[in-house]
Amino acid sequence: MIKVTFITRDGQRIEAAGKPGDRLLETAQAAGLPLEGTCEGQMACSTCHVIVGRDWFTKLPPASEDEEDMLDLAADLSATSRLSCQILLSEALDGLEVRIPRTSHDMQG
Repeated sequence: MIKVTFITRDGQRIEAAGKPGDRLLETAQAAGLPLEGTCEGQMACSTCHVIVGRDWFTKLPPASEDEEDMLDLAADLSATSRLSCQILLSEALDGLEVRIPRTSHDMQG
């Protein structure tokens, strides 16, 4: 299992785990975090936006042009922002830390 730490809007640290190949979005949702993922990973929205820890950001493959376009629509955008639907868990990401943006709301809950 790949361990991930999510930091909530109020600073709470939530530990979660997923299998290699799982999308970070699915791992967050399974842990009850407010990442909506309205488009179900089709890069048609930015509701799964997360802010990746600076130390981890460079370990991710670069964002595609389509992902960059969707991130332009995200609130609380940061230099290390990514769409969690585009991050596939791998052994290299074991221990990954990401922050949930302040404006994130799960309308499905």
